[in-house]
Amino acid sequence: MSYRLGLNLGFAINRFIEPEEWSRIAAEEIGVKYVQFVADLLNPFLPGEYIDDQLRRIRESVKRYGLCVESIFTSAFTRVNHLLSPDEQARRIWFEWFKKLLDIGANLGAHSGGSHFGILTVQSNETSGRREFLVEEGVKAWQKLSFYAKELGYRELIFEPMSIPREMACTIGETKELLARVNANSGIPMKICLDVGHAPHPDERDPYEWIKALAGMSPIIHLQQTQLNKSNHWPFTKEYNAVGIIDAQKVLDTARSVGCEDALFALEISHREHWDTEYLVIPDLKESVAYWRQYIDG
Repeated sequence: MSYRLGLNLGFAINRFIEPEEWSRIAAEEIGVKYVQFVADLLNPFLPGEYIDDQLRRIRESVKRYGLCVESIFTSAFTRVNHLLSPDEQARRIWFEWFKKLLDIGANLGAHSGGSHFGILTVQSNETSGRREFLVEEGVKAWQKLSFYAKELGYRELIFEPMSIPREMACTIGETKELLARVNANSGIPMKICLDVGHAPHPDERDPYEWIKALAGMSPIIHLQQTQLNKSNHWPFTKEYNAVGIIDAQKVLDTARSVGCEDALFALEISHREHWDTEYLVIPDLKESVAYWRQYIDG
């Protein structure tokens, strides 16, 4: 069994974008070895020459600080409609974007990559027949990407269950259905990037039920402290642990009970750009790592 503690690099967006800086902070200040790289730090829409130069710097920096880039994922700026856009041309553009994202991840040694499944517009979601057409378009696109990823050496693609019906996979049942549809014809498996704070549907608000149902299909699990009916992305500090519902021992016990044997548990902590929180980013992440280190050695 291999449980590893890591860090989603979303915390670095617009704060620590220099590869040398976020690598140093992750390794030396926060104290992790494993990271999940995010598209917002190197958007595939950028010119190829710039991407190549950044990739060189990133490879040098992660090597210098002994980091391992396990996966690549979308983040705040790239949380858009992409493969479920109502515009056919936009879907084609984003499909090519995902190929470039997978190229970037492979260049950094990632073995899994993905995003949210896709987001429907309100009109698409509420128009009879349109929702199913676009979801099927998304299924086909992810299937094609799975064969592309296979050629690059990926083990799996991943998508994250989200919050409301038009964002996809807001119930356990829908999450499993989407997995089954993509995996009916995939080069490598589509799996889940489970977030312990995402229990969005009013009938399925217990996060441990999500862990019980999906952790066995989740090579990466996002960690956040939160409250019932929320997705706060709080740190695991003494203050927030006192009021939050995410308990490390219970999370790990539940995951193990359903056959989750090999997973990266990646902290995904969010701080708004606000005077009261800006200067707590690194201290909060350090305290969060210290909390989880009591339960995960890797």
